[in-house]
Amino acid sequence: MTFIQVIDCKTSKYDELNRLMDNWVEATQGKRTATHSIVGRDRSDSTHVVEIVEFPSYEEAMKNSKLPETDRIFQELVAACDEMPSFTDLDVVRDEQLNKLAVRTFFEDVVNKRNLDAMDELCTPGYREHDPSLSSYDVGLAQSKEENRELMNAFQATFTIDSMIAEGDMVCVRYSYQGRHTGTFQGTPATNREFSGSGHGTIRLEGGRIAETWWNEDDLGILRQLELVGI
Repeated sequence: MTFIQVIDCKTSKYDELNRLMDNWVEATQGKRTATHSIVGRDRSDSTHVVEIVEFPSYEEAMKNSKLPETDRIFQELVAACDEMPSFTDLDVVRDEQLNKLAVRTFFEDVVNKRNLDAMDELCTPGYREHDPSLSSYDVGLAQSKEENRELMNAFQATFTIDSMIAEGDMVCVRYSYQGRHTGTFQGTPATNREFSGSGHGTIRLEGGRIAETWWNEDDLGILRQLELVGI
C-alpha cells in the first residue's frame, strides 16, 4: 500500500530549507526509497512550508528513515525551522489521478465506442491534434472528428491501454490494438484482412479536458499486414 508522509514546518529560513532538501536528494541518490516529493509554501504565510513525500509502502519509508544521510539532513532541517516540525503518516486508500482518468475515458468513449461526438465534452474548444496519418500534422477539433470518422469506418479496431504515465498537465499512454479493414478508405477498397499493432500518445490537458494530442503508430506495418505495400 502506498504510504505518504507529510512534514509541516515553520521557518524564516526558507532558502536554507530548500538547500537542505537539494542536499538530501543528492546525498541519497541510488539509496532512497522515496518515489515522489512535493514542497508547498503557504500563500498567506511564507514561513509555513509543507513537504509531501511518497513511498511504495510504510516499510520502504522506514528503510529510507534509517539512511544516515536522511538522519543527518533531518537534524539540520530541525535546526533551520523556527519550531519542531510535525509529521503525519498516511496510508493511501484512494488515489484518483484525474488526468489519467480523462485519457482512459477518451479511449473508452471516443476510440473504442467510436463516439466522436464525445470529443465535444472531453476536449477543449481549441483542441489541436498532431498525427502523421491525418491530412495535416495540426488539425482542430472539427477536422479531427471528420477525418477520424473516415478512419474508424474503414478500420474497425479495439484499443487496449497498456500503460500510462502522468506528470503535470501531460499524460503519456502506450497502447495496442487489433482490428479488421472493413471499409473503403481514400479510394482503397476493404481488404477484410486483420491487423494489429501498437502506438504511443502524448496528451496535454487543461482543466481536466484534453487540449492537445500527439499520436505515433506503425502505419507502414499496418499497410504490410493488409498487403497494400510490397516492402
